[in-house]
Amino acid sequence: MKINKGILFVLIGAACFGFTPVFAKFGFSFGYTLGQINIIQMIFSAIMLWSFTLIKRSSFKGLTKKNIPQIMLTGCFIGLTSVFYYGSMQYLPASLAIILMFQFVWIGIILEWIFTKIKPAPITIFSIILILIGVFFASDIINGDVQGLPIIGLVFGILSAFTYAGFIFFSGKVAVEVDAWTRSSLMATGSMILILIIFLRDIPTILPLEFDLVKSAVGVSLFGSILPPLFFAVGAPLISGGLANILTSVELPVAILSASIILSETVTPLQWIGTAIILLAIALNELGTSIIHKIKNKRRPPRYT
Repeated sequence: MKINKGILFVLIGAACFGFTPVFAKFGFSFGYTLGQINIIQMIFSAIMLWSFTLIKRSSFKGLTKKNIPQIMLTGCFIGLTSVFYYGSMQYLPASLAIILMFQFVWIGIILEWIFTKIKPAPITIFSIILILIGVFFASDIINGDVQGLPIIGLVFGILSAFTYAGFIFFSGKVAVEVDAWTRSSLMATGSMILILIIFLRDIPTILPLEFDLVKSAVGVSLFGSILPPLFFAVGAPLISGGLANILTSVELPVAILSASIILSETVTPLQWIGTAIILLAIALNELGTSIIHKIKNKRRPPRYT
């Protein structure tokens, strides 16, 4: 029963991520800038996360003068991801922006290889090739639709993949002994400070607060920064890490489906095939790596003490 609850909570959390492009697009349609949306989003996220942290009376044990700045700097990767991800949506369909951002999967594998010297297994390399094939179909290059798109949108989309991969990599390395809610709140604080610095000129323009701006930014914040961590915090401990990674990939089809239904974006059958290939590659990598690890453990001779 616990496994079922874990799967359900992780799926809901991942699905929440898939609705963030809808709120970002709504914000742009109302005439608000990238800076205005990001400022309200980050301020709201930091306030809500700190509220949860204090209400839960989360532990501050393990925090030091050294790792507090490190945690906040790690959070800056999320701020940059928001800038690049939502920035790409100003120029590209949301369905293509999410596909570009999802390249964090193979970029993260490369980062792991560079920084930890752990060479990817053959199944992982095969998965990367599958992901790139999936991107080829999902981007609709065959129909020539990408050629007329602004280069800046494509660049922003790829940059969002790099910054998100950086966040995932470093968040798993920095101050992992500190309470998860405390770390998340400090990361949100670092992200908020970075956004306020980047969009310093936009700060005066958010006042007086307009309902449409708050609605769009808070929607992005809730579905991107608040609800997913809540559901992951409850569900992820109940299932294996590999299964959690596979389940979180549901964000991709949810984002594309919501863009198609809510934003009326055209998604071709070829793009759906590409999306399916990407999801298959992610599942293949996670399941294949897990199986190989189990086989190695079985072959390892027992230790006698």
